[in-house]
Amino acid sequence: MAYPCEYFQKSADFLKTRFDGAPEIAIVLGSCLGPFAQAIEDPVTVDYADIPNFLRTTVSSHAGTLIFGTVRGVRVVCMSGRFHSYEGYDFQQLVIPVRVLKLLGVRAVLLTNAAGAVNTAYRPGDVMVIADHIKLNGDSPLRGPNAEEFGPRFFDVSRMYTPELRRLALDCAEGGPLRVHEGVYMFFPGPQFETPAEIRAARILGADAVGMSTVTEALTAAHCRLPLLALSVMTNMAAGVLDRPLSDSEVDETARMIAGSFSEYVKTIIAAIHEALDTDRRATLNQEPVLTTDEYRF
Repeated sequence: MAYPCEYFQKSADFLKTRFDGAPEIAIVLGSCLGPFAQAIEDPVTVDYADIPNFLRTTVSSHAGTLIFGTVRGVRVVCMSGRFHSYEGYDFQQLVIPVRVLKLLGVRAVLLTNAAGAVNTAYRPGDVMVIADHIKLNGDSPLRGPNAEEFGPRFFDVSRMYTPELRRLALDCAEGGPLRVHEGVYMFFPGPQFETPAEIRAARILGADAVGMSTVTEALTAAHCRLPLLALSVMTNMAAGVLDRPLSDSEVDETARMIAGSFSEYVKTIIAAIHEALDTDRRATLNQEPVLTTDEYRF
């Protein structure tokens, strides 16, 4: 189904009545990563169910709220809970959150997720900065008539995970308690965990981690020309790596274990992104390009 720009604008107009000014950075929290929301200062919370034309989350570990506020003085909007195709949504419906965030005026997007580690050098509790992704199944969120207001019909995704932001995130990890890697995320539609054979294939194809989210949001952000950073928390080793079955309880336990450290890491990244955006803003006034990509400026 194709949605006109007015469809997304209705959601954005409603949200603008709840929060003054434009948030600078949008954060999307994945499975079991909701504790970060408690770090948001002066929060204004809006239930997804109250937002016109928005989606509803059906996953118990996702709060289903949009939170406006500040993190280390930076104006943010945080999606505490996201949407997945396995919940029954068409891929074209999954453009809704990012397009609404774009209309709210955000200047960068930070996606997070819980993932299974395919790379045997990783271990539960590690974080991976996504450098690229593999998606060999499922539809595209951009299928159908193109929404020219957001981006072109055909668009490049070779720098979708913004290199400057990836380097920034790796720099922010130095000296910290988390083991942080850079790698490739592979999308599987779920809701079942992957089979051991699928994980062996993913490893051969070059994947370092697997999961059931993030890719649709990343593609939508790339179409909107939004600078993007995505982080995967390794909550378990993927199927077949260890001789034991997978369970969501293992995911929950690992996420709880690193919640504090991960929240501090994300807060540090937000402050650094703000500084990078502010530097670019000053350079723009002086007509000096910095922190550029092929598709957009910060």
